[in-house]
Amino acid sequence: MLDNLNILVTGGTGSFGKKFTEMILDRHKPNKLIVFSRDELKQHEMQQMFADRPDADVMRYFIGDIRDKERLYRAFNEVDLVVHTAALKQVPACEYNPFEAILTNIIGAKNIIDAAIDTGVKKVIALSTDKAVNPTNLYGATKLCMEKLFVQAGAYSPLGGTKFAICRYGNVMGSRGSVVPLFIEQRKKGKITITDSRMTRFWITLEQGVNFVVKCTDMMNGGEIFVPKMPSMNIMDVAKTMAPDCVVDFVGIRPGEKLHEVLISEDEARHSVEMDDMYIVKPTEPFSGSGEYAESKEVPEGFRFTSNHNTEWLKDEELLSLVADVVP
Repeated sequence: MLDNLNILVTGGTGSFGKKFTEMILDRHKPNKLIVFSRDELKQHEMQQMFADRPDADVMRYFIGDIRDKERLYRAFNEVDLVVHTAALKQVPACEYNPFEAILTNIIGAKNIIDAAIDTGVKKVIALSTDKAVNPTNLYGATKLCMEKLFVQAGAYSPLGGTKFAICRYGNVMGSRGSVVPLFIEQRKKGKITITDSRMTRFWITLEQGVNFVVKCTDMMNGGEIFVPKMPSMNIMDVAKTMAPDCVVDFVGIRPGEKLHEVLISEDEARHSVEMDDMYIVKPTEPFSGSGEYAESKEVPEGFRFTSNHNTEWLKDEELLSLVADVVP
């Protein structure tokens, strides 16, 4: 379904962008795959990484910032699909630099919407986070605003024009900021740090995340928030599996951090449906397409998808198997 398309990835030099590029080139035949980011060094390193591939000629490297609308107009020319991953993601940095977080995560999202509609991009799908649900920090609040903008963007798109949707999921194992590589590094010194022993988290790998985004790109009608079904694990079980012989230093919950992740709130559940491998928060506006999905069912009254009330839990051996695949 991605063959012969011109695809652009914002924040394309990040963990997801590099994995997305690798998997798309391995499994599909895009006409053009454009890496859009603001870091010239990371683009150079990524170009070296993919230089020896026989299909490297479809790659394009476009330096730019999503805050710069004019640059987006130039980059989106003749693009069919935009995968939007660019964001300021570090919670402490966003708290200390709130204006910068707003300019990138909210105003940048608006720029993408405007540029995509005006240049005739067919589909735009954006990556969000559990932190956007009942946010307790600025990063989560900006991602909530980004979601609201994308869900409502169909109202500005002409009939048959650009479609917008969201993929929302939790911890990506092995990505920058993930606790798994942190534990692997800390265990060399015999001590790991944990904020709170009660903490639970959802788990998904980069490969699973890319597969999910590709699937949602195919099935989106516009205005949906797609949430994959993911297993949970208690942070102490992660620690015992990853660093069984290490001393644990409890450092306390950081500002803006939650004990448990929430991917669908009770309020969102009122217009959500369940499928075999995902939940879909349907748009409430009629402009967003039919909103009907084959083999879906309404979620029960009072439903909420949280990491501490999950029906699927990751076993120790499953975690080790996943870690072996994603962390050198």
